Amino acid sequence: MKYKRILIKLSGEALLDEKDHAILNLAKLEEIARVVKKLHAHKVQVGIVIGAGNIWRGKLAKNMKIDQATGDYMGMIATIINATALSNTIERFGLKCRVMSSVEVKSVAEPYLRLKAIAHLNAGVIVIFAGGTGNPYFTTDTAAALRATEINADAIFMAKNGVDGVYTADPRKNKHAKLIKKLTFQECVDKKLAVMDLTALTTLIAYNSKIKIHVFGMAEDNFVKVIKGIDVGTVLTKE
Repeated sequence: MKYKRILIKLSGEALLDEKDHAILNLAKLEEIARVVKKLHAHKVQVGIVIGAGNIWRGKLAKNMKIDQATGDYMGMIATIINATALSNTIERFGLKCRVMSSVEVKSVAEPYLRLKAIAHLNAGVIVIFAGGTGNPYFTTDTAAALRATEINADAIFMAKNGVDGVYTADPRKNKHAKLIKKLTFQECVDKKLAVMDLTALTTLIAYNSKIKIHVFGMAEDNFVKVIKGIDVGTVLTKE
């Protein structure tokens, strides 16, 4: 396999049940679990960071007149709900999974400790990193960049709904938008491409030269194709 250890970054919206207006959808949870099981079968160590957009968003906090720091902590708590649901689903598929949180909730998740996380991964345990960075004003994109760097991941996989890579413009709005196959982190910053937020990208620029980011459509087979080195979606590198 091309990669030994990866980090999957998922948006909270990836779990949303639009039909029943529920925060979680069983079929989507099970789709992700199947993906993880396939990667595990190929001896790939898997970490996951998931957002909370299906439960809580900054816009809602603003509408409720909740200050940003408080709203961000509420978002961190929401990621723990998503992580717990996904962990339960992954374990139903026969894999060991642990939720490690930057926000302490000892009865629900282990506190995040870098060396403990690496030990879990080396033992074949799936690790879901919850609670964001543990600090307000930072997104789960930044949490993904930090955790990937801390655990020495080979790559970050960003699976998207409704789009199969990074485009020159939103392909859902502009039929002339073109898929970009390769980019550097700095080009994403300069061109203001909505791949990861600015803080996450600058973290990778500053601290890690080896991690690659793969952006591709949320289809089960795409994950395995990427770890086998098959050209799918867009790849981002430091150089």
